[in-house]
Amino acid sequence: MELPPLVAPAAELTEEELRRYARHLTVPEIGEEGQRRLKNARVLCVGAGGLGSPALLYLAAAGVGTLGVVDDDVVDVSNLQRQVVHGLGALGAPKTSSAAARVADLNPLVRTVEHRERLDAHNAPRILAGYDLVVDGSDNFATRYLVSDACELAGLPHVWGSILRFDGQYSVFWGAHGPTYRDLYPVPPAPGSVPDCAEAGVLGVLPGLLGTAMAVEAVKLVTGIGDTMLGRVATYDALSARWWEIPLAPTPGRAPVTELRDDDGAPACALPGPGAEEPLPTVTAPQLAALLAARERGEADVDVVDVREPYEARLAAVPGARSVPLARFESGEALAELDPARPTVLHCKAGSRSARALRLLRAAGHRDAVHLEGGVLAWIEQVDPSQRPY
Repeated sequence: MELPPLVAPAAELTEEELRRYARHLTVPEIGEEGQRRLKNARVLCVGAGGLGSPALLYLAAAGVGTLGVVDDDVVDVSNLQRQVVHGLGALGAPKTSSAAARVADLNPLVRTVEHRERLDAHNAPRILAGYDLVVDGSDNFATRYLVSDACELAGLPHVWGSILRFDGQYSVFWGAHGPTYRDLYPVPPAPGSVPDCAEAGVLGVLPGLLGTAMAVEAVKLVTGIGDTMLGRVATYDALSARWWEIPLAPTPGRAPVTELRDDDGAPACALPGPGAEEPLPTVTAPQLAALLAARERGEADVDVVDVREPYEARLAAVPGARSVPLARFESGEALAELDPARPTVLHCKAGSRSARALRLLRAAGHRDAVHLEGGVLAWIEQVDPSQRPY
């Protein structure tokens, strides 16, 4: 959808800016006026991770005057496979400060505002205030719904993207002119039913493609050029190198957002529908530690099963767990091997895969089975901090 320019032009470009942005100025659709709009733009990027990295770098290179970065995480070595805004020298540093330093090195004419906090219903109105556009590179459903709702309330457009393994999606949402994220995904998935990149993995170069496409949409919105992705959703499959596109329209009769909430992103009026899954039974890390101690003393019998891939146990592990990868649950092999009469605790890295395995196990009649809440990451945080998260 073609839209008018989002941002008014700034004052005249300096000689330094004329030299730096020369290749933009020679593009008729952008020209000096478009570059002045970019200079005057204030763009907020939610997340300085896989999608945020290329978006931040290209928006900075393009000359967006102010870039805000929202992230409460620190740089970990596992980020470097795809989060190209960070480097080895930033390990352990806040992602906002790492991103700000890289942006300053790339283009010192850009001002970076760090929001070193997790976006929530309380701080979202304050953080979004004063920005023209939001680029959502978050990696969880709750934040995506929150960003969409906060933008709808603030009257802001936002560019959204999502990646997993070899697949990516992106679009533009703007409640004042078209659909929002809730029109694409009206109901949040059940907790634990959809793995994130930490659980399922992601091709490291994929966010470069999607994050750059998101930056393109931001530039188009700011300058008013081209046909934006508002009302369209693009999907990319890296394995086949194919793009698909579907039209998206506002849902007729959808109630407008009137408040922000800190939950799974469901509307306040949403109730569990027919056939909603019952909550899965869990055990906390301290409770599992007590069970393992009792098993060591011969006072309890519990089968602790690690459904991750075997290589992951080399990085971090719950002692005494045996490896039965999730694929064996999905093929049915593990279901026949596990004793339905023996108490069983399943675990993975963060809880998504173990939840999937537990559903399959319970469907096969194993009722005395639970899974570890928060997975190995919770075990490290609450029981054994000598191990490193991965």
